Amino acid sequence: MIEERIFNNRYRLDSKLGEGGMATVYCGTDTVLRRRVAIKVLREQYAADEEFVRRFYQEAESAARLSHPNIVNTYDVGREGDTYFIVMELVDGPSLAEIIAADGKLPEPVALDYAAQIASGLAYAHRTGLLHRDIKPANILVTKDDVVKLSDFGIARAVSAHTMTLTKPGLVMGSVYYISPEQAQGHELHESSDLYSLGIVLYQMLTGKLPFAGESPVTVALKHIGDPVPVIDTRSLGVSPALAAIVNKLLQKRPENRFASASELASALREARERPSVAGYRLADDAPTQAFRANRSLPPRRSPLPDRPYTSIDEREDERARRGGWVWVLLVAFLLAATAIGFYLFGRPLPNFTSTIAVADYTDMSDAQAQQAVVNAGLRVRFVKSPSDTVAANHVIRQNPLAGSKVARDSLVELVVSNGKPLVGLLDVRGYSALDAQRTLQAQGFAVTLVRKFDSSAKDNVIDQQPKAGTPVPQASRITLIVSNGAQPVSVPNFVGMSAEKAEAVATKLGIRLDTSQQAAISGVPAGTIASQNPAPGDQLQKGGSASAVVSTGAQTGPSPATGAVTTLTVPGVIGKPYQDAIDAIVAAGFRAQVQFQILNTSNGTIVAENPPGANQAAQGSVIDVTLSVPGEVPDTEGMAVDKARAALAAAGYGVAQTRFTTAAGAGGRVVGTEPAVGTPVSPGSAVVLIVNGAPPP
Repeated sequence: MIEERIFNNRYRLDSKLGEGGMATVYCGTDTVLRRRVAIKVLREQYAADEEFVRRFYQEAESAARLSHPNIVNTYDVGREGDTYFIVMELVDGPSLAEIIAADGKLPEPVALDYAAQIASGLAYAHRTGLLHRDIKPANILVTKDDVVKLSDFGIARAVSAHTMTLTKPGLVMGSVYYISPEQAQGHELHESSDLYSLGIVLYQMLTGKLPFAGESPVTVALKHIGDPVPVIDTRSLGVSPALAAIVNKLLQKRPENRFASASELASALREARERPSVAGYRLADDAPTQAFRANRSLPPRRSPLPDRPYTSIDEREDERARRGGWVWVLLVAFLLAATAIGFYLFGRPLPNFTSTIAVADYTDMSDAQAQQAVVNAGLRVRFVKSPSDTVAANHVIRQNPLAGSKVARDSLVELVVSNGKPLVGLLDVRGYSALDAQRTLQAQGFAVTLVRKFDSSAKDNVIDQQPKAGTPVPQASRITLIVSNGAQPVSVPNFVGMSAEKAEAVATKLGIRLDTSQQAAISGVPAGTIASQNPAPGDQLQKGGSASAVVSTGAQTGPSPATGAVTTLTVPGVIGKPYQDAIDAIVAAGFRAQVQFQILNTSNGTIVAENPPGANQAAQGSVIDVTLSVPGEVPDTEGMAVDKARAALAAAGYGVAQTRFTTAAGAGGRVVGTEPAVGTPVSPGSAVVLIVNGAPPP
């Protein structure tokens, strides 16, 4: 629940959708056009930065001019006091990050379709001169109809320029896995930078993992710059050669080696869908620094396009290698001869010039087992922690180099070890209705248990949660929600025989209201004493609810001990009188009233029948049956004082089961509604809940 807030007298914040490092996103309503929207409200530290606000306005206004099926529409950008906000299209569907987290890698046709839609949206944006600069799964939304929409256009550019210039800690952590090498180095960006980020996203969709990971954002950024371009293993992953080649081209370090435009990429994706077995681009690694040169003794790799020559080394370098080959042969022969002479003279064994170690498979081992195995093999080990949905904590997820690789003795083996399932900050759902809270948490992948307890809060509202809000918890954890069952019911005491004052004091102490306005002269019951009550003793009544009692007005004239005569009185005529006036007249005349109801279209709230009829004689204290005309539906009591609302409900044939207090709206102490709502057909004689604005009485 959030305090109601309206920006520019138009955009109302309804509920929180999520939070990021830069802003909080709300589900809201455009009260002018009467449509649901997403409202992104910037955090205070950005609003205080004049340069950022200037960039924010410039880029957000540019984004508002974008209109494309694959781009989230930006409707408006504005300011309310010191708060800056953006109004956007509300997309009914998850982000691509949520889909990948739930499903792991995606089927190739789905990944290809999503990538083609993203490329289409980027092509349109690039034609208008706008770069995204923050392509990542969290900024890609997917509707229930599988329409992909890019979000955060403009905002991403403003934030990117801001963070790259100021390098404030923590501002680029969420995106560092997707930035291009030139972006990581602070160079000028072009369209190909967005395409590199799209390549990372496509790689993640096809493999279920990121190509570059590390212990810190700086480590990851350096890998973008210097590590080899990752190549998708088409056989083990079942990815077509055509699509693997496209990913490889997108992830080239030098921008000129990538696709020239998003339109060209979209065309390549369409061709890959039609001819998946044909790799239209050569797999290559253009990392700026290489640790080793290719072994010239190995045969050249077969070209993925047999009709094109493989030209990985130019002719002049081949010629130099052939000329220098004999020099190396003579040098090796000399060293071998010298070693042989040394062995002959001094009895020492020949050194092993080709001593290498085959790296074993350490995956699924515990970290202790893997460490022992690596050390025993004559290698060094380094552990990197990473969350995993599938691998148990403290067990190896993957390794580098891969199993079977040949490495020199004392080489470093990097083992990525699981530290359990990814931790997610738990959303605060206190104040939500139980149903809304359960849906919200289940949509994030949590299991939910509801525990009900009596509480003064509104019934069915979440009053607490375990674990606490904000606690990092593993995905798919079970969350316990403590839900209010309303105030604990009160067992109605036996008021009969008590004085009216004492009965009212007991009722107040229990948190209920006792109506003692009805009086009658009842034989054998002293004046001022409760003669009867409703509900009966032992019945349950909600706190704030009402009970009624009949108070005796004193001893009546009963049968004479000598003659047995009974006092008779004249029955007052009450047909046509309002309900309360009629009841008061019957009680004042020395009788008791019993009300029946009849649903009619006219004379509602008045007496339409009486038995015995008025002007007849009846024994003092006897019951007069009256029939009340009622509409058969809950009357409108909004804006009334509580007493008047009770009277209006009674005139319509309804009692008040409970009075609930709220601070949502309306004048203090006035009725703001009923449950069931006004106009709801309800059987006469039933009780309703009265909702009053203000705090409950102490």
